[in-house]
Amino acid sequence: MTAVARQADSNTGQTPARHDPRVVTGRQKAAIIVRFLLAEGGNLPLTSLPDDLQAALTEQMGSMRSVDRATLRAVVEEFVGRLDSVGLSFPGGIERALDLLQGHISPAAATRLRNARATSATGDPWERIGALEDERLIAVLNDESAEIGAVLLSKLPVGRAADLLAQLPGDRARRLAHAMGQTGVVKPETVRQIGQSLIGQLSNVAPRAFEDAPEARVGAILNVTPAQTRDAVLAGLGEEDAEFAERVRRTIFTFADIAKRIEGRDIPKVTRGIDQAQLVTALAAATEGDDATSAEFILSNLSQRMAATLREEMEARGNVKVKDADAAQTALIAAIRDLEATGELALRQGEEEDEG
Repeated sequence: MTAVARQADSNTGQTPARHDPRVVTGRQKAAIIVRFLLAEGGNLPLTSLPDDLQAALTEQMGSMRSVDRATLRAVVEEFVGRLDSVGLSFPGGIERALDLLQGHISPAAATRLRNARATSATGDPWERIGALEDERLIAVLNDESAEIGAVLLSKLPVGRAADLLAQLPGDRARRLAHAMGQTGVVKPETVRQIGQSLIGQLSNVAPRAFEDAPEARVGAILNVTPAQTRDAVLAGLGEEDAEFAERVRRTIFTFADIAKRIEGRDIPKVTRGIDQAQLVTALAAATEGDDATSAEFILSNLSQRMAATLREEMEARGNVKVKDADAAQTALIAAIRDLEATGELALRQGEEEDEG
């Protein structure tokens, strides 16, 4: 007999007769288990269930009065037996399944599934809405009526709603806060219909073949191309589409950007990620303009002994071929990007982005 079943049987003077749990309906069994676990001090995340199941469970518990010990014991034993027999569990719900399969199915297939679910009568639309990125929710809060925005904020976790509200203009935030005061009389079905309408609108977005924006993809490639090629491509882009070329420039991080966008305290960990011979080559090649500024920035943020050693090796290295300079500086940039990807280093925003 399991511990849970023994607890259900506690404080009895005799062993109760075995009761066939099949005479109890599925809803009644669920109500019995929930009531028992709550009585034992369990913390049940029932809010993760769809609203219709929460309502059905509550109604079932409200219609029941008492259950004899034999029935309680039989239901608990069946419940524990099913738990013990589980060999594999699935996420539950399309959204959780899509999260599990992210990267294994195509974006187009995922979008079709989400769109089909959004227009169906089943499922909780607010679960899908709550998983959307901030930018799309802020667009809804700005564009829809204050009443719709108030319902949206009310259905989000408090912390998420507060973050979104802080990103809105003051007048709009005040209007939404006032409208939330009027949501006390909104019916659950109305809230559900609003959710279905919103997710239907938000789902009418064509699937993207690439997760990153075009300028980010071009910038990532140019980051690791020789400087001469990069400059030529940017010049050509500027002639064809000056606005796009500017967006690409903002995504590029080169050796010349090191002094502008890296904290001095992070330089030692950056230099540890590259072979010293490559570091010497990269520094020795940086003799003019912003490149020279970045080289001096690196040296000034290392220990005096390390900086002196590097300066001696740079002098001995002499002139550096363009090909070798590009390879060494690209290796240093790659080391910086690796640190950024792992969260060990955060780049400062560029001067132009700060001004914007």
